[in-house]
Amino acid sequence: MPTINLPTADGRMEAFTTSEPREFDGRPSRPFNRVALAAAHVVADPIAQTEPWLEAAVDWDATIAYRRYLWGLGLGVAEAMDTSQRGMGLDWNTSLELIRRSIDAARDIPDAVLFSGAGTDHLAPSPDLTLAQVIAAYEEQCSAIEKLGGRIILMASRALAACAKSPDDYLEVYGRVLSQVRDKVIIHWLGEMFDPALEGYWGHRDHYRAMDVCLDMLNANAAKIDGIKISLLDKDKEIVMRRRLPKGMRMYTGDDFNYAELIAGDEQGYSDALLGIFDAIAPAASAALGALAGNDYRSFHDILAPTVPLSRHIFKAPTRFYKTGVVFMAYLNGHQRHFVMVGGQQSARSILHLAELFRLADRAGLLRDPDLAVARMKNVLAVHGLA
Repeated sequence: MPTINLPTADGRMEAFTTSEPREFDGRPSRPFNRVALAAAHVVADPIAQTEPWLEAAVDWDATIAYRRYLWGLGLGVAEAMDTSQRGMGLDWNTSLELIRRSIDAARDIPDAVLFSGAGTDHLAPSPDLTLAQVIAAYEEQCSAIEKLGGRIILMASRALAACAKSPDDYLEVYGRVLSQVRDKVIIHWLGEMFDPALEGYWGHRDHYRAMDVCLDMLNANAAKIDGIKISLLDKDKEIVMRRRLPKGMRMYTGDDFNYAELIAGDEQGYSDALLGIFDAIAPAASAALGALAGNDYRSFHDILAPTVPLSRHIFKAPTRFYKTGVVFMAYLNGHQRHFVMVGGQQSARSILHLAELFRLADRAGLLRDPDLAVARMKNVLAVHGLA
């Protein structure tokens, strides 16, 4: 197996020998018994004549090809979410084009599952905004997605967080928007560790008090809600909320630290999944969910356990930079020809971080072609003067 010299925290270069990748069979033969959505990344166009910090340039062919790859593994796609750098480099107009292209591609895939993010990111956050303006922004995006035939993930709103004066303001906005949607939606509660602008969402900085407000909203609008994804990176909070959901409403885990045990569940229930890490570990996620569908919990945990240290590394603080690790995995595994990101976010993590990601991905058996992965890691090392 190929060997590569990788940097260490004490400034040395240390030889690392890769291991044989794990063999996964592709799409399992049995249907999953959990809903599993991968929040998919976008592939940047590295030679577009744009300023990468100011304009998003997307390689549409490579981006849609990756979605086809995820569907081919039996995973659903959560489109135009924060993993796609939504509101963090990817603007609403480009997001809508991404959603349109994904909806068109899904029509060619039998049983393809696709939900798309609707938010207010074309509205600049300000404490001077009115609730009517926030509602109108949500309505615009929901309407645009529904006109394309898409299903909605109702994303958290920076604009609402900036102007809301009380928990009642959240209830008013969500109630108005949900009363108009055509089909059931997924609510997305994104924590401040993913987006600092969302601290205090639902009108409280304390997550348990915020949870009470969110549950009031879920109960009041249950007929229009398929489920809720919470991304708080705290399994205990997710379990508490899961046990309080209205009957029949799904909990979609967004916990990239504890997803394995949350999906497996306990005697009182389980979580479905809407995860950014499923983009990076897609073959393992598919194989594990196939095992779970056959009630083979041992294999489920055997497959996912080695991916958890990788995921915790990718999503370590500052968590909002996790997209860099997700795209780096796609680059190492040959899903895109370059390590360039929308907004120049390839620079958001250090070379030490990327080197450790390489080691952890290898230990999880997720470098599908070690020779290619080593060659590409060497390219990145060379950029940092470490060739």
